[in-house]
Amino acid sequence: MTPITAGLAGFVLLILLMFLRIPVGFTMAIVGFVGFGALVSWDAALNLMARDVFSVFSSYNLTVIPLFVLMGQVAFHSGISGRLFNAAHKFLGHLRGGLAIATIGACAAFSAICGSTSATAATMSSVALPEMKKRGYDPALATGVVAAGGSLGILIPPSTIFIIYGIMTEQSIGKLFMAGVVPGILLSLFFVLAVVIWTALRPDLCQKGARAPFREMIASLAGMIETLALFVMVMGGLFVGIFTPTEAAGIGSLGTILIAAVGKNITWRKLFLSLQETARISCMIMLIVAGATVFGHFLAVTTIPSEVGGWVAGLALPPPLIIGLIILTYLLLGCLMDSLAMIMLTIPIFFPVVTALGYDPIWFGVIIVLVTGMGVITPPVGINVYVVAGVAKDVPLQVIFRGATKFLLAQLVMALLLVLFPSIALWLPGLTQ
Repeated sequence: MTPITAGLAGFVLLILLMFLRIPVGFTMAIVGFVGFGALVSWDAALNLMARDVFSVFSSYNLTVIPLFVLMGQVAFHSGISGRLFNAAHKFLGHLRGGLAIATIGACAAFSAICGSTSATAATMSSVALPEMKKRGYDPALATGVVAAGGSLGILIPPSTIFIIYGIMTEQSIGKLFMAGVVPGILLSLFFVLAVVIWTALRPDLCQKGARAPFREMIASLAGMIETLALFVMVMGGLFVGIFTPTEAAGIGSLGTILIAAVGKNITWRKLFLSLQETARISCMIMLIVAGATVFGHFLAVTTIPSEVGGWVAGLALPPPLIIGLIILTYLLLGCLMDSLAMIMLTIPIFFPVVTALGYDPIWFGVIIVLVTGMGVITPPVGINVYVVAGVAKDVPLQVIFRGATKFLLAQLVMALLLVLFPSIALWLPGLTQ
């Protein structure tokens, strides 16, 4: 069996094991180990497995992941998400589709201190869905906007995917975070526009709420101050170079705990739950990274990345069209696998191609994070849809998918704008040069 044939067989086996619901990290590690052993030697494969797993779990750079995860978990258990939604509700609840718009605003704000798309979707499901259900919102609109709004957690920094991409490609995590700010804000506005158009075409989907008194609107702003303070502290420190991403994550975690403690919004039990969830999520991410590292070494000996790179570079196509094909590939893969697994598998193949075409690696990171964010709401994998379904148990899965996919056009428009105008992502990081 030739190395390329072995590599293709490895991909087929990988997908089959994923469909059998074997955890992604173990799947990639198993296929990588077996493939490397078959092509090189079993002694080398054993040595590779031990070395890669140890290097991942002892990596200082990856300590930023559990720290940012802890920041998001403490924010969730201390009720920050509820206060964000309340503030958005007071200002926007009187508009047609106002609660849906408020949900998007709260998702965007919570994403700025969370960094996880599924955590954002789960948090806002428990906060926003009961309010929209109480006011007679159509189930597809209510659940769809929460699932789509949760995808902002993958783009608005701090983002776990940005961290993994930065480590894999040796790019500045701070610049990647800054590159995601403007696209994240624009995508939030596109989501709002999607709600406005949808509810204008179908007024029966929801009703206008009562306008909140001005005094209540002003009072609700207090619930946003803590989020704004955390975001400015973390991103501001990174922007001016006061601290590294790992230091920013540590300061953000400590700041979130202190704010929750001062406001008497957290108990010892809630803190324990935050630590427990942080350990679970961080271990899951680390296992995926370790498994993907083993699989990546197997891919390297198959020569598939270099062959694909050479083939794509040799195509008589303009670079923007090649980028379009890469985006289409990610859209298709997003229907089959988790976003983190997809990043780990494809970056070794596509990153050399993109840099050879002369594109900025920071810009490409934003493109990839945006496109993989589409995968969290597309069938059949659509992890955010399943997260929302776990809360809205009375809403059929197909109804949630139908509502969430209404927002795919907004994400595609954002991707097109980034391809046509790269400065949307590169302007803010360029200010630090």
